[in-house]
Amino acid sequence: MQKIYGNTQGIKASQIKQLQRLYEENQPADRLITPEFAQALAAITKEIHHPICCYINRRGQIIRIAVGTPNQTQILAEELHRRSAERLSGIRCVATQFKSEPPDEASLIAMMRQRLDALVILIATDSEVKEAFLTYLFPDRESPWVISPPLSLDDLTEQEFDELVHEWEREIADAGDGIFLSQEVVSDQDRVLLVGVQTEDVFVQRFEDGLAELVRLVESAKGIVLDTMRQKRDRIHPQTVVGKGKIEEITLLAQKLRANLIVFDRDISASQARNLEQEIGIRVVDRTEVILDIFAQRARTQEGKLQVELAQLEYMLPRLRGRGQEMSRLGAGIGTRGPGETKLETERRTIQRRIGQLQEEVNQLQAHRARIRQQRQQQEIPVLALVGYTNAGKSTLLNVLTNAEVYTADQLFATLDPTTRKVVITEPETQERRSILLTDTVGFIHELPPALMDAFRATLEEVVEASAMIHVVDLSHPAWESHIASVLKILEEMPEIPEKSLIAFNKVDQVDSETLARVQQDYPEAVFISATQRLGLETLKMRSLQLIDEPVQAMPAALPEAQNAVPQNSY
Repeated sequence: MQKIYGNTQGIKASQIKQLQRLYEENQPADRLITPEFAQALAAITKEIHHPICCYINRRGQIIRIAVGTPNQTQILAEELHRRSAERLSGIRCVATQFKSEPPDEASLIAMMRQRLDALVILIATDSEVKEAFLTYLFPDRESPWVISPPLSLDDLTEQEFDELVHEWEREIADAGDGIFLSQEVVSDQDRVLLVGVQTEDVFVQRFEDGLAELVRLVESAKGIVLDTMRQKRDRIHPQTVVGKGKIEEITLLAQKLRANLIVFDRDISASQARNLEQEIGIRVVDRTEVILDIFAQRARTQEGKLQVELAQLEYMLPRLRGRGQEMSRLGAGIGTRGPGETKLETERRTIQRRIGQLQEEVNQLQAHRARIRQQRQQQEIPVLALVGYTNAGKSTLLNVLTNAEVYTADQLFATLDPTTRKVVITEPETQERRSILLTDTVGFIHELPPALMDAFRATLEEVVEASAMIHVVDLSHPAWESHIASVLKILEEMPEIPEKSLIAFNKVDQVDSETLARVQQDYPEAVFISATQRLGLETLKMRSLQLIDEPVQAMPAALPEAQNAVPQNSY
């Protein structure tokens, strides 16, 4: 016998057989439904006290009977034979409901997600159809569907459906690039809808700064940010992060904007991602996955690619379940680039073995770097590590001080691979020429993902083994104080760091005089520079020599107000 889908719990065996017999009732191809079949649906709905959905193809064959609403009984995307974004699916849904009102938004979104030819709502009252609503998709960004006024059963069953559906499909094709949600990435640039969730323990300014940073991250990953949605909650929903109503809003807005990717501003679990994808119908990733994708794009050297692959595998391992087909794609969009995604559909044991191999290679890389550092120490050349928030200007500073040719761009994580270059500084009094090694390290970011911290431990050891640090801060950024606090927090989590450090405020040419004067008063020991305009570089060189020569002192802390402005888990 044919399967009855949906929630059949509590329905009698005799009633299941009644539902199964509906599969035998083929409908005419030129009509939505016959009056007799509509009345049969209403009668069974009244008997089982549950709504029913009947899915019919264009030949009039009934392909699915399900108990529940259109939103609860959707056909999965992979089961729809017609997948073009400019064509309807070739399936219509006839659903019953008890309230005498048009279909709700959840049902309309379900129609849109499945690209149904039409959604027919039969109002079942006293075992018969009182009235009906006919709904179909329409290529309009503001309202992508049309809902008819209440129709009598005669008006509904007399509709020449075959002519109507062909007309609707022509209108959709004439609209151009399709109006439906698509899970397939059709270009290198994902169309992204951002979702920010603010909880009670998050300051409003920190929340907005985090969303602004997420926009930069997505753009750095070559995505196009279409819009941002926000929700304020007491706590995160354990299954779906946001509430049911917000999920419907996200789905509708994603449809209107033709987004093919949803990015959340926080880390979400594997189960939350799966639940959201099932509800929304398109791919969902979190902030960490965007950062990993950027790293996959930026890695140039073999060691950089090695560390990125390890970070991707460790992050994706718990997310393999139910995403095998998606993970087999190569370089299709945010979260799917780089070496880490090529075999994520294989068995968990294979992935774990690969992680073990990569960790061994990272250990070998650590040993190699340790030998290089030992050679430097034997030559007694001091090493200064450039640390700081991503896009603070560390690589630009290295280039202007050492004539290096490190790639620079106004992007987050423009460079990943550490670069060490020698700079020769002449002391003004003795005219003695002294050599210093400057090491450019990977940029930090608020709540740096643990997978990156672990995978890049070989690179971060360049900071641990340095003689001193120069903490480069982008003073032109409105959130520079929280950037300082984030960098200090990450440094505190490292096993050991140099005790001597110097703060260098960069991009002072882009700061107003009032702000500059205030920061100079608050940070009297700092150096103020502009790497691009070559301002303050001689002062920085002299202070670097003094930093190396001076006795060990404690690392300067951030301003109290900066520390208080960013809670430990701010978003």
